[in-house]
Amino acid sequence: MSVLNQVSPSFVLSDAAATLRPSACPGLLRIVAARDGGICRIKLPGGELSAAQARAIADASARHAAGVIELTNRANVQVRGVKLGEEAALIAALIDAGLGPMPANGVASHANTTAAENAADAGAANAVNEWASNAADAAAQQAGIADALSAAAAAAAAATADDVRNVMISPAAGHDPFALFDTRPLCAELLTMLQSETRFAALSPKFALLLDGGERLARVDHPHDVWLAASQEADGVRFVFGLAGCPPAGAYAGALMQSQSTAPGKPGVNDTGAVAAILPSQVPALVRALLLTFLDLADDDATRMRHLLTAHSVDAVLHHAQQYLDFPLTQNAKLSNWHRATPADANLRLGTHAQRVPGTSHVGGQPPLGRLDADTLNGLAALSQQHGNGTLHVTPWQSVLLTDIATQAGPTVLTAMTTLGLACDPAQAITHLIACAGSSGCAKGLADTKTDALRLAARLPAGVDVHLSGCSRSCAAAHCAPYTLLAAAPGLYDLYRRDGRPGFGQCVARQLTIGETLDMLERLARSDTDA
Repeated sequence: MSVLNQVSPSFVLSDAAATLRPSACPGLLRIVAARDGGICRIKLPGGELSAAQARAIADASARHAAGVIELTNRANVQVRGVKLGEEAALIAALIDAGLGPMPANGVASHANTTAAENAADAGAANAVNEWASNAADAAAQQAGIADALSAAAAAAAAATADDVRNVMISPAAGHDPFALFDTRPLCAELLTMLQSETRFAALSPKFALLLDGGERLARVDHPHDVWLAASQEADGVRFVFGLAGCPPAGAYAGALMQSQSTAPGKPGVNDTGAVAAILPSQVPALVRALLLTFLDLADDDATRMRHLLTAHSVDAVLHHAQQYLDFPLTQNAKLSNWHRATPADANLRLGTHAQRVPGTSHVGGQPPLGRLDADTLNGLAALSQQHGNGTLHVTPWQSVLLTDIATQAGPTVLTAMTTLGLACDPAQAITHLIACAGSSGCAKGLADTKTDALRLAARLPAGVDVHLSGCSRSCAAAHCAPYTLLAAAPGLYDLYRRDGRPGFGQCVARQLTIGETLDMLERLARSDTDA
């Protein structure tokens, strides 16, 4: 079992616990309604999923939902099409598989059932808060008022602990031969801290951390509230850090959708660049200090670090954080030109590539548009056990990585993944497309983006990356893609080309059919090549 899956935090909720922030984001304990049924999002520690857990998700999705499983752009998993009345059974099955935080007492099962019922009947915003109250009622009938209060605290703690589990690392952490530092133990420590500290319940479910070990297979362009990146210095590895942005980096090779531009509909990033450098052993204390500082200083409507930085300077934030630290923390002007030394290469998520340990490889494949069914997930679980270490790594490119494969078995695993329907070669057009749920799964979608993306894949010019969005919210992409198709009506899209301006970029043409879009993309691709 991996380091990350060994985390078993205890949950404590004091009388002074902060009021939970309402959220419409799906969670394990917050099933959100969509056009195709409920959505249950499962946050994975470091993107890791054991083979047994993968089988549990596959079974639960087939029993209690539509059997549709999605990989997300934050390396999590979500089950779509959860059936009305089946929410409690789904949640219980997933928690039994160790996929969510659990209260320490025995009232968890009552709390889980009530949470699912409320998610369906009372709406996502009220479900978690009502869960705590109803868990108390259930416990009171069995064990009295004292036990009821304890049950409420445990239920609320579990719900909020699920929300704050937002730490991203490389899917190849601990295996990438270019890594400067194995971030998995640090990630596990941060996840334990996030779930154990009472005040962190007040953080938004979107508040997120990036821990970059210097791997080549790394998604370092997602803006994070706090990012930390390993850096090789003369006296050893240090972690530089910044706020509300991404580690500064040079050109990317094969980096699907990688850009420093924020997608439309998402608030702008107030990127501080590299602020200071600390020892690896100081990372947990620093993160704790910065999160407590955020909660101390942020207004009630400020949910992200970028909001705090509009009212407080970086120096002011660091000065406030110092009170929580026993080592000096000051902004280091010498880091103003720091950038990530190793270029990230998104192509390494596909195919077979050597690991740090000689004679071993990781093998990666991408299900079309990030969706797979129960049989496919079961097949991947079997492959990971037969040829690897029994662990699946979900990537932020909506793909899967199997690690610790004997090099000689790499071709066999690659063939098996292809047979399961995964794309394993970056030359395949489908690996250059992302699409939201579209009108088939979302009431706000104006077009069936998933179906239209498959049509695009049949003729997409080589090396062209396209994002299809059913509406302007841009849920499927954190950044502007080189080309964006914004749905205008069923089968019709406005085509945007990224050019550095805010939003999707320049609107090249409006009201295009998929056939007209392909003709336009071919012309644009030729003009880029000629230039």
